[in-house]
Amino acid sequence: MSVGLVEDISDDTYVLDLVSITLTPALPWLGHQVRCELAGHLKETVDLTRVSCNVIMKFGPVKMLDRWYRLPDLLAHMGAGLPGDPRPPAGPWKQAWILRLPETVPVAEHRLRLRARTGTGKNFFALDIPMDFSRRFHPSRRNGGGGSRMFHSQRCGSVTSG
Repeated sequence: MSVGLVEDISDDTYVLDLVSITLTPALPWLGHQVRCELAGHLKETVDLTRVSCNVIMKFGPVKMLDRWYRLPDLLAHMGAGLPGDPRPPAGPWKQAWILRLPETVPVAEHRLRLRARTGTGKNFFALDIPMDFSRRFHPSRRNGGGGSRMFHSQRCGSVTSG
């Protein structure tokens, strides 16, 4: 499993057109914080308090989690909140959260699928995030996990580093 990429699998019908995603550290530790920064373009005003997120975590073929959350509840569950305007207008959009990863996730390679819909039922974003929490994969904790993750979008086929 390549953990170097956060993959945007949305298409042109999605409300958020992502430009970049940065996860720091690149290889977060369970029970520790990770900074997630998103930058993109909103095609319309979105009420972030009404965004619904489907979180699916898989370990190989086994689905460990398949649950819907409202975005504010998901962020609160991970120790963050909605900073800034909860109803950003159409146009450039940036958001950053400092998330605390739960300690209770099994030490293994996982694939996290995150799908979000607006309060009006439109597709908001779709991300696939491979996470490797196996001890053999991590660099020492002293260096914080080695920089930032990369972003890949099927729409533009580009890869940018964070």
